[in-house]
Parts: sequence; C-alpha cells; structure tokens
Amino acid sequence: MTRSDPFHEGERAVQERVGVRSRAEVMGQRMIRTELIDQHRAFYAELPFLVLGSVDDRGRPWASIVAGQPGFLSTPDAHTLDVAAIPVAGDPLAGNLRDGADIGVLGMQLETRRRNRMSGQISEIRPDGFSLSVLQAFGNCPQYIQTRDVALVDAGPPSVKTSERFDDQTADILTRADTLFIATSYRSGEGVANQGTDVSHRGGKPGFVKIENDRTFIFPDFKGNNAFNTIGNLEVNPRAGFLVPDFETQSLVTMTGAAEMIWDGPEVEAFMGAKRLMRFRAEEVHRIKNGLAFETRFNEYARQLEQTGGWSAGN
Repeated sequence: MTRSDPFHEGERAVQERVGVRSRAEVMGQRMIRTELIDQHRAFYAELPFLVLGSVDDRGRPWASIVAGQPGFLSTPDAHTLDVAAIPVAGDPLAGNLRDGADIGVLGMQLETRRRNRMSGQISEIRPDGFSLSVLQAFGNCPQYIQTRDVALVDAGPPSVKTSERFDDQTADILTRADTLFIATSYRSGEGVANQGTDVSHRGGKPGFVKIENDRTFIFPDFKGNNAFNTIGNLEVNPRAGFLVPDFETQSLVTMTGAAEMIWDGPEVEAFMGAKRLMRFRAEEVHRIKNGLAFETRFNEYARQLEQTGGWSAGN
C-alpha cells in the first residue's frame, strides 16, 4: 500500500483552488494515518451507531447507518474494524458489502461532537456483520454538529419506498434537516491508500437544505478542515450519495445521484457563512420508515451556526 501523499489529485486540485494546499499538506502528513491509534480504537468501542459509505455495482455511492449496543464495534488490532451489525432492510449497503470493496467510515458521538473518519476495504463478511481493513484514519473537527442524546430502541419493522423523485414526505424530511451525510468515491488504481470511498457530515440550521425541484436540492458548504476529501472526490467523480436522518420519526432517506459545486456568484454571496454551494440531483431515492434504530433528544446547535444565515428572498 502506497503512502506517498495523504491526498489524491482531486483533493490537491481543490486545495490549490482555495489557496490552502501547503497548509493542508502539513496537516495531512501529521494527522492522517494508515492505522487506528489507541484513542480512536477506544472511541469506536463507545459508539451506538456508525455511518458508512459504499458503492454499488453500477459505481453509485450510498451513505448508510448501522447501530448496536456500544461494543458492537471492535478493533482486534490497529488495522481492523469489526462491525457486529447488518444493514436495515431496504438499505443498498446490504448489496454493496463485497470482499475487497472500498468503504468509508464515520464514527460520530452526538453527545460530545467527537468524530473520527476512516477509509478501508471489506476484509470479511459474516452473517452478523463484517470486518474492514484500514486504509486511512484520522480525527475530525467538531464543527457544525448538533448535540443530541442517543438511546437505542426497537423502531419496529422497517419498510421502504423507492422512487426517482422526492415525494412530499421526503421533501419534508429534507427541509427540516440539520444533519446530512454524504458518500463519495474515487479509485484510479489498486494499492493506493489515499483513494477509496469516503463518508462525511454536513450540518446547518433547519432550512439550510433548499429543494429546487422534485429531484434536486442545494445547500451551503461552510469553512471546514481544508482536507476537502468530499469535494476532492467530486472533482474527479461527480457521483454522490446522501443519507438524511429524521430524528423525529426515526425514518431515513438515502439516495444516490450526482453533485456539483457552485464556487461563487450571487447565490453563494447571499447565504451568510457559505464558502460555496453544493447541488445534488437524485437518481434513486429510498425512504425507509423505522430505519433509525435509536431515538435522540436534541440539546443544542453547533456554535459555528451563529455565524451563518439562511436563504434570502429570491435565492
């Protein structure tokens, strides 16, 4: 496995575009590892859920979530994460778990805003879960995460509705959302640690997602950690998948399609705090009732959101 550079060509191109290439390189060399440090191994063992990014046999990314009692995630060694959980019925992740498949991992503790990211590959599939080998692992900043208390529950039997468009219930979930997860992927060759599948978080005030039509939405992208893992992947592969949890009803919306960046212009300028905008056009949408196996109690919004606005009239 090659570790000549923590970032691939798409990430480097975006870093250059926004003028943070040197800073990002220093940060990446210091923080991005090819194994899990002890602190991160202990962190994953505490989590009641895990967000995952995967790619189907048509090359389409999907974002997913699995849950279990703390301890359902374990690390027998610094290069392996064991997941003792299976996808909920209707989640495309079930069909994307293949030996050697790229997979993105986001561990997030909503109560504390701690999060860690990882990219890896499936190394074993079992009836009760799967294992993955680590390609890259790193800590992530707590920005834009809304704090919530989490309690595992039996949500009841899941049911899925599949469509090419947003129905009224899906549109309602999107417009109320303060938390999104996005999966992206880039792979130009084997044996390269800085390539693979990624899944990341985006947060904002309710209403930060604006529906443009029954297949397209747009939202602001705020200042981040300068790694540009997500946007760097989109620079070389526009396919993307989104997961939108409805914490009020325990429903999930997971969808796949294509994303594009809007780098400047009046729309960007009109949304206070936005550095750029992301537009997503859905190709396939799954709304999964009872797809979230935990309840949450909202605590507070991220303080960074005090420096952001909303969609102004006409935008």
